[in-house]
Amino acid sequence: MYINKVIIYGNLTRDPELKALPSGITVTSFSLATNRVYKDAQGARQEATDYHNIVVFGRQAETAAQYLKKGSGVFVEGRLQTRS
Repeated sequence: MYINKVIIYGNLTRDPELKALPSGITVTSFSLATNRVYKDAQGARQEATDYHNIVVFGRQAETAAQYLKKGSGVFVEGRLQTRS
């Protein structure tokens, strides 16, 4: 058995964008920023930011577009898919 599960907490970098597919299914996309603080080899405090593109389908897409705004803290749970 394989597991593909990811949990991310971050802040929205832009307002969610709601669209509809030709089949009528709604899709919302947005981007999350996650920060990481660490010490480098010299012991200096460093901060790094990673950006994650999130896509939500169906009723959850409508809810996300309705309630989420740029800067909101969001907890996302789902599967990871790499696209080229």
